[in-house]
Amino acid sequence: MSRKLLILLPVLLLGVALDLATKQWILQSLPMGSQITVVKGFFNVVHIHNRGGAFGLLSSWPLDYIRVFFLFTTSIVLVVVGYLWWRLPEDQRLAALGYSLIMAGALGNLVDRVRMGEVVDFLDFYWGRYHWPAFNVADMMVCLGAGFLVWVILREEKAADVSSPA
Repeated sequence: MSRKLLILLPVLLLGVALDLATKQWILQSLPMGSQITVVKGFFNVVHIHNRGGAFGLLSSWPLDYIRVFFLFTTSIVLVVVGYLWWRLPEDQRLAALGYSLIMAGALGNLVDRVRMGEVVDFLDFYWGRYHWPAFNVADMMVCLGAGFLVWVILREEKAADVSSPA
């Protein structure tokens, strides 16, 4: 089995399972709109649903349009990211991890959108009156995956600068 596949399979399986399990826990144990203060003045666990995309974008669209839009765009993202993962050389493990995390996060939120037409968000970080929009494990995986890819790109650019003649 390839090194990339040894990264992809556990990340996809465990990542999607963790995302769906945490969302199910919120659905079953915390009434809609309620919150639990974990670190006063900094972090709450909340129960909200987001029909739109990041930061609630497109949430004013009719639900049927939102479902079709996100099913279509997420499918395209999964195909493109899957293709980029497939084209990676075997030694690009950090990039493979980044792409795998992005796919796991996209799949986790896609399951919610197909099942409910919206995603469950529950992690609420804030400082005073400044709130970051609530998010979930799938969102974290997408951001972490993108961060790994940025790191890979910056590392490659630095290596190219060091090896090029002055």
